[in-house]
Amino acid sequence: MDGEGVRKVLADSGVDARRFRTALALLCEGDWWTLAGLVRETATSRRGIESLLREMSPERSGDRFRLTPEQAAACRELLDEDAGPGHAPADPVAHLLPRHAGVVEVLERLIAGAPRGRHVLDHVAATPETVVRRALLLGARFWLRDAGVLCVGDHDLTSLAIKLIHPEADVTVVDVDERILAYIDEQADRLGVTVRTRWADLRLGLPPSVRERADLAVTDPPYTPEGVGLFVARAVEGLRDPDRGRVLLAYGASERTPMLALKVQESLHELNLAYEAMYPDFNRYFGAEAIGSAADLYVLRPTTKTRPAVAARAGRYGTAIYTKGPQSVESRSPAAGPALPEGFEPGVLVGDWPKGLSPRVPRARLSTWLAKPYAAAPERVAVAVPAGMEAALPRLLLATRAGHVRVSLAGPPDDLAGLTALLSPVYRITAEGPVLDAVRTDPARDAPGRLLRAILDHAHGKLANTWREGLIRADAGLTKRQAREIVARVAPWADDVTVLELPAHRLRDLPAAVTASLTAGAGARE
Repeated sequence: MDGEGVRKVLADSGVDARRFRTALALLCEGDWWTLAGLVRETATSRRGIESLLREMSPERSGDRFRLTPEQAAACRELLDEDAGPGHAPADPVAHLLPRHAGVVEVLERLIAGAPRGRHVLDHVAATPETVVRRALLLGARFWLRDAGVLCVGDHDLTSLAIKLIHPEADVTVVDVDERILAYIDEQADRLGVTVRTRWADLRLGLPPSVRERADLAVTDPPYTPEGVGLFVARAVEGLRDPDRGRVLLAYGASERTPMLALKVQESLHELNLAYEAMYPDFNRYFGAEAIGSAADLYVLRPTTKTRPAVAARAGRYGTAIYTKGPQSVESRSPAAGPALPEGFEPGVLVGDWPKGLSPRVPRARLSTWLAKPYAAAPERVAVAVPAGMEAALPRLLLATRAGHVRVSLAGPPDDLAGLTALLSPVYRITAEGPVLDAVRTDPARDAPGRLLRAILDHAHGKLANTWREGLIRADAGLTKRQAREIVARVAPWADDVTVLELPAHRLRDLPAAVTASLTAGAGARE
């Protein structure tokens, strides 16, 4: 071990040397470590730990390393030269964690079995202890009985930890990843807890059923100024009472990149949020080694100026909010835009089409198309879906009442068969390269088919209301109360939600549930 080299690393680190001294203290114990484990334990960037290890030359076995007894002794002497490694900042809920060891074990299994993270969505899994500590902090700091908690994105499964520790809380998740929503629903059912799940691409808006409903919001967004700004803005939109609500934000940056942290904090400042608390390195991750596998936890409080700022900025963040993939901040570049094939004359252009294209044809934003029904009734509609936003395609089609919809994608659809099966009650779908055509079909003649079509044809309306009225039309003997109770019994997930917010697995469940409701309706008359 090069003692002088280690001293130089510590000296060059200045006041941040405390991190490296913690790493030294752990290595002095002579245990085996992996690079990822030491990064996560010390909340120090991978580059920083690598610079320290180069000077220490530990013995290695595969991807593990440790100090020899001689190196460990030299390391201890070096630490004894001053005040030693010191102590990490106090954890506000560490004393509560031992009481919930069983919940940590459950989260270990849940996180291990969860869908694999998608790098294009900046997914990095938090540790089970982190997820449980988030739930514990919520309960330690806030009164959660009957409180609404909104998880704005939940790849970490924080929603399940909250429900296991605080079953009295009302928890809702919004996420763009269909796999995560299906997994949360499946595991919540297995655990005997209730978590509402809603599909949302936050760049296109927050689902109406979760707007102004929550008392607290929790989010671990993409770590870009645009991503943090957008996710926090949507979290604020979800708060029932901004004067009393809070947003808990996980965000981290390397000790080497303070300018990036400043830009993110500027995006929060633009929303006129007060910093009520910030817990350093509260969150730990399996990955994200560039930022020390750690992130701070912010407790943000809206002010009287927050809602106006959110209203002014939420629609301006753009689509590039991630650090990787086609919608990364770095990938932004001017594009020629999609072109319409000859012979297709749309009555409206939806999405980002070139400015000079069909100048007399009305236009609509993707977010507006999903937010409310279009006032006119065009026979043909053209929709442009940019790369990275393909998950919105089923909803964009369901939001359209035209006879023929032509969709321009960035590439061939990934799962044409799945899309066709999902929307077969409404459309006949074909695709050639990046161009997809959806032609509206005639409604089915059988009662379940007619009711299902009526529901899907009113995708902007509240599902339970449309369903109830359809049951009454199918069976005049049913009262509104009976019809409402039948819907609640066969589809408890249908309450206060629109079709456009339903996760894909719920859309797939809908035909069977509709059939079951008609059968239950016939039984109610007997």
